[in-house]
Amino acid sequence: MLTDKKKFVLKYYPFITSLFVFIVYQFTIAPGVIQIDSGELASVQATLGIAHPTGYPLFTLIGYFFLKIPLPFTKIFQANLLAAIWCALGILFFIKSAKLILDESGRKKEGTKSKKTGSVPDSEKILNDSGNHLIPAASILCGSLTLAFSSTYWSQSTSVEVYSLQIFLFNLIIFSILKAYQSKEGKFINWLYVSAALALGFANHMTTLLVLPFITILFFHKEKFKKESFIKILLMLLLFFTLLAGFYAYLPLRAAANPQINWGNPINFENFFRHVSGKQYQVWLFASFEAAGKQLKYFLADFPSEFAYSGMIIGLLGLAAVFNKSRIIFSTLTTTLIFALLYSINYDIVDIDSYFLLVYILFSFFAVYGFYHILVIFENKLGVRNALITGTIISMAPLGLNFNHVDQSNVHTFEDYTKVILRSVEENSIVFSYQWDYFISPSYYFQYVEKYRTDVVVIDKELLRRSWYYNQLSINHPNLFDNMNDEVANFLRSVQPFERDEPFDSNVIEKYYRTVMTNLISSNAVTRNYYIGQELAQNEMQRGEFSLPEGLHIVPHLLLIKVVKGNEYVPAPDPDFVIRFPSVRNKYLDSIESLIYNMLLYRTYYELQFDKPDRAKIYVDKIKKDFPSRHIPIDIINKIMR
Repeated sequence: MLTDKKKFVLKYYPFITSLFVFIVYQFTIAPGVIQIDSGELASVQATLGIAHPTGYPLFTLIGYFFLKIPLPFTKIFQANLLAAIWCALGILFFIKSAKLILDESGRKKEGTKSKKTGSVPDSEKILNDSGNHLIPAASILCGSLTLAFSSTYWSQSTSVEVYSLQIFLFNLIIFSILKAYQSKEGKFINWLYVSAALALGFANHMTTLLVLPFITILFFHKEKFKKESFIKILLMLLLFFTLLAGFYAYLPLRAAANPQINWGNPINFENFFRHVSGKQYQVWLFASFEAAGKQLKYFLADFPSEFAYSGMIIGLLGLAAVFNKSRIIFSTLTTTLIFALLYSINYDIVDIDSYFLLVYILFSFFAVYGFYHILVIFENKLGVRNALITGTIISMAPLGLNFNHVDQSNVHTFEDYTKVILRSVEENSIVFSYQWDYFISPSYYFQYVEKYRTDVVVIDKELLRRSWYYNQLSINHPNLFDNMNDEVANFLRSVQPFERDEPFDSNVIEKYYRTVMTNLISSNAVTRNYYIGQELAQNEMQRGEFSLPEGLHIVPHLLLIKVVKGNEYVPAPDPDFVIRFPSVRNKYLDSIESLIYNMLLYRTYYELQFDKPDRAKIYVDKIKKDFPSRHIPIDIINKIMR
């Protein structure tokens, strides 16, 4: 007999587990903007804008309404909080799905008896070889914790991203498929729920297609290849496309209102299709066998640490157990996992980890089986209580090993860096850069949401290659392209064939593009101060791909480079800024440190060039104070000490 306490645990452990996971996530959540798309996506949600391809209408709409809730947080923290909520809810549905999977293998174990009664067997009774009702629930709990604190899954809970919502949707879709597959009445309404869940998935992210083998295998295994089955599919598709069209209608409708962030300007069918299909990113998809091999090698090298090694071993053990328990579940999980992996490794991008999320979720179902068999063995040798304690300790290993890696709770660097740049320039200045990951994306949030230095025009050099970007810049900064209408028109006309997949002349496009970049300076330098990022001076200017108008020069100015007339000395602010760095670094934080160090060093040489050693010493002292491990060239030290 189960005690009331055990009954309570068995009934509510999915909710208790997801709540526990959510609480732990609060210790690692980012307080503000972090790297890559964080600033842009938070701004899109807060201002009801249009995000980068494929637009993510569901993500945007839910985020917009969530940010309207009057919580005592900044909007960026509130957006980050929503990411943690999605990941915790994903664990809730993972647990529900894992129980259904155990039920399915339990049904196979029962065999004919289950088929005669038509009832769905209780995994807590069937699967437990020892007779203890807590073991199956404990195995599911251990598998869910292994997933919740795996590196990539956990990292999605720390800041605003479309993948946190996608985690929830992946788990929701899998749960709805399993419910439809196991429904004893075989009601068609259950498959319509699956169709609706798929529509939600595709309304957020196109990686939803990775789950299609899961539904295909289970649908035809239950419904068989017959006429009625294909009629059901047509009805499911009708609901699917109706819902999907409703969500994606947001893009052209909102584009017509010219929001501040209007990526792709999907106001007509041509722009809409280009945006939703993610055309500008397709160059990285199925790039080459070499690229796929590189990503596969990365996945295999990173996979053991993803689950803190122990989770990987237990998952592999569970792989064999699933094969013995239920061939249909085994084939469904493995086929979908392999498909998701093979598709994802063909995307040649640096931040590939999030594309492996479905692989990690599916593998965690195997971990559930692995934990089940380990707990049964431990129970026989150690007793129930000690078995449960041991299993819990093993499942918590990823929490201990991955905490520092995913922790974003002390990351203020991107906020500080962006605000220092915006604060350092004069009123109505123009900043021309392509530091998307560190500065431009965060600037979206501070300018459009917090209304910080909205007078400064921030131009992304790489987005200037896209026709839609000119519309966004013109709406937000009406006078920006004054006196250069011909140059803009020539570029837009030359790039149109490229965007339409028609024959184009890349040399002509590049010529007009460079003309636009140069004339942006000449047409604005009289009335505005113009700044460029150091990456432009070090790369494009050195290669001759970007040039200044005649008579203009560049001068290091704190963290940017100022465009000036003449060769006389130009003063700059003291480097009295504070940029906070966390103790645990990543490549983005290291890049910001390098950018700051290089600019301080660049300004030091500039001061010495004009025989101002006292001013140069101020910048050297800043390097020594903030970056003591950084090298200071001996020639600088000699000139200052002279």
